[in-house]
Amino acid sequence: MPSSGITAVDAAAKGMKLERYASGGALLLRRATSAKLVSASSHLLFRATVLATLALVFLFTLHYPSLLSRSFHLSSSSASTHPSSSAASHRSLLMSSSSASASYGGAAWEKEIRRSARPSRNDGGISVLVTGAAGFVGTHCSLALKARGDGVVGLDNFNSYYDPSLKRARQALLASRGVAVVDADINDGPLLEKLFDVAAFTHVLHLAAQAGVRYAMEAPQTYVASNVAGLVSVLEVAAKHADPQPSVVWASSSSVYGLNTDAPFSEDHRTDRPASLYAATKKAGEAIAHTYNHIYGLSITGLRFFTVYGPWGRPDMAYFFFARSIVAGEPITLFRAADGSDARRDFTYIDDVVKGCLGALDTAGKSTGSKSGKKSGPAPLRVYNLGNTSPVPVTRMVAILEKLLGKKANKRIVTMPSNGDVPFTHANVSHAAHDFGYRPTTSLEAGLRHFVDWFVEYYKLDVKIAKGARSAADKPAKKKKAMSASS
Repeated sequence: MPSSGITAVDAAAKGMKLERYASGGALLLRRATSAKLVSASSHLLFRATVLATLALVFLFTLHYPSLLSRSFHLSSSSASTHPSSSAASHRSLLMSSSSASASYGGAAWEKEIRRSARPSRNDGGISVLVTGAAGFVGTHCSLALKARGDGVVGLDNFNSYYDPSLKRARQALLASRGVAVVDADINDGPLLEKLFDVAAFTHVLHLAAQAGVRYAMEAPQTYVASNVAGLVSVLEVAAKHADPQPSVVWASSSSVYGLNTDAPFSEDHRTDRPASLYAATKKAGEAIAHTYNHIYGLSITGLRFFTVYGPWGRPDMAYFFFARSIVAGEPITLFRAADGSDARRDFTYIDDVVKGCLGALDTAGKSTGSKSGKKSGPAPLRVYNLGNTSPVPVTRMVAILEKLLGKKANKRIVTMPSNGDVPFTHANVSHAAHDFGYRPTTSLEAGLRHFVDWFVEYYKLDVKIAKGARSAADKPAKKKKAMSASS
């Protein structure tokens, strides 16, 4: 169709040249004829373009799920070794896996949301909307809240930053414990409003985010869409639509400390020198939280997580893909700082982080604003570190995995590139300890043992490897227990 449109326009142009030499009446007639030809051609071109566009949209919608599917393979290609390596395979957090109109609404849907949001505790409990509920931390927090009798409704868009099937497995686990997870996106304002219309949430645990430091260099817009726009979307509904306003606890990151060299990292240290776009979006989130607290009276608590690990974890995290590569016999890359020292991380076990999240929810304090825009006074605005307080060289973490898996890693050691990673992290958790009794208790050896047990079971690895991993873990566990008892 485009070529016929161009031909018609060229013919019209030639006709216009000839008309200059024609009589007045003939000139008008030919102009009118040319105009009709151009108009008819333009209409045909426009209609064809619309039809072609609709056809493309239909075909893309029909085949889109196949573009998103990504399976986890232990003997992997580069894409499975680094699940975040391809921007083309990543589905933006702005997209939901199904249309909003099809994914929520109706009497049955509302009944299920109310059931899931209703606390079962004798003392009433709290009702929590957990965003990113099918994520690593979101799943564990949702299970812990439900187990103690609180009401929980999850929300997740199951994007393909890493294997969506793992997220679906977490969703199934949550469903088995009575937690409903809505398949939708945090940027869907009408959906969020609908959820607050259906259930009177007392708290929001906002964990949905685009994670990963290095992937920000490949897909920067996804970080802005989720970590900035998504946070604003949640706070907008909490501030202006919910009645009464909920208290909000959300996931910031230890990455906000950026180029800070004072250790251990304290909430009182500078956070204005981020080393990555991911860190910058989380720092922006803290500034946005201050604004909504100041203007609208929202009670907001930010939690700076330090390298969380454990069962049901994220495949893009180092401990996870190191374990995968060790089992598959593939090389792993270890980074050293420019001064030759090993990279160190304050690895924090998931159970300790969950206790911190629940402690933050329980002590959040009430919001003081209303839908009318008036607030009765200042509302709590807090930020806390949730870490393990004991940085460990990444090489030590690999050595523990080697022992648990009964197999040596093929190591490749290189200097840390300037892609946003930092040489070390180290948390000072004194504020969280004082305000809600946060005290991490899980050693890296014990935490990795729990992870390997889950890892071997979930991916159904060779039985010999499974037995070796568990038997190898017994001695460190007993030794650690004896050391703890004598210290």
